[in-house]
Amino acid sequence: MHVDRKIFEKLFSKFGSGKATILLGPRQVGKTTLVKKLADTQGDFLYLNADEPTVISSLSRPSLPFLKAYLSNSKTVVIDEAQRIPDIGITLKLIIDNFQDLNLIVTGSSSLELANQIHEPLTGRKWEFQLFPFSWAELIQAFGFPHMISALEKHLVFGAYPEVVTNSGNEVEILKNLASSFLYKDLLNFHGIRKPELLHKILQALAWQMGSEVSMNELGRTVQADKNTVSNYLDLLEKAFIVFRLQPFSRNLRSEISSSRKVYFIDNGIRNSVIGNFSALGNRQDIGPIWENFLISERVKLLSYNGFYGKNYFWRLARGGEIDYIEEIDGQLYPFEFKWNPKAKVRTPKAFIENYKTAPVQVIHRENFMDWLTEYRY
Repeated sequence: MHVDRKIFEKLFSKFGSGKATILLGPRQVGKTTLVKKLADTQGDFLYLNADEPTVISSLSRPSLPFLKAYLSNSKTVVIDEAQRIPDIGITLKLIIDNFQDLNLIVTGSSSLELANQIHEPLTGRKWEFQLFPFSWAELIQAFGFPHMISALEKHLVFGAYPEVVTNSGNEVEILKNLASSFLYKDLLNFHGIRKPELLHKILQALAWQMGSEVSMNELGRTVQADKNTVSNYLDLLEKAFIVFRLQPFSRNLRSEISSSRKVYFIDNGIRNSVIGNFSALGNRQDIGPIWENFLISERVKLLSYNGFYGKNYFWRLARGGEIDYIEEIDGQLYPFEFKWNPKAKVRTPKAFIENYKTAPVQVIHRENFMDWLTEYRY
């Protein structure tokens, strides 16, 4: 079954702009398939895979005469996994400035490595996008509403990596492979991480705390590492698109939590593989965190693909009282609470109501979540 990617048309619209199109995202989410399909709309194209040593040597600080010979017959060029090429930012600037009619598409699996190299050289010369595992909206379009509703609980356990979705029956084996060092291959290769086992311990601790506030000190004690090392490794895991953080919303009240962060996984299947638990929902004690991680990670996809320019947060008082999730755009706050059980009672903290003028708190549960993950209303 073919799954159309929501971001395709937005990427296509950037052809002919004279800028590079940068597509970031985790490994194995379909970046190569997407950019090849995109490039194919322009006829023949040159595909360069930076996992190949010859490509790395060719594109690391090449001369302009070499590039003219190398790219002379190409209307469209794809450079895949560009973060592996030393000084790629300088090379890309050289290409953009001297091949105005060329469509240049670049992918990367590590935002830290690639961003560091392209930020200054490509100022004003790039469009940047992110690709995620399949979104709920993409799967609804491909498989239909009835199928996806019946597959919801399975989806919450195994996630939405393309290979997982398209290989029913082999989910556990595929996820075990994905969640191995392959997922953070670039971190181990590029960032001098001397203790891969510590990286995995941190990832495992984060998996158990998914959707909860994370203290660097407490996490350090759990994995027996100092606070700065843990903080650095967490940052790298985020830059590799394995986890992401949600900041607290704080404006007025002394008792508002303002320094902690919540950590979520980009995909439920990866999280469940890290803790080694693929049990059905009826046999689990973590339905709440799984549901919350699914909703927030899917909402992040929807917002990203639709060009959301606002902010997202959680809110909590030190003495108790919490809002699971808040979106802020154009000065307006939109609060949300997440419940798996449609009949669960929700009480909005009085302090939040009294201090912030917001839209009504919307409760997202398993019987009404569909529109929230498929319709962009800002």
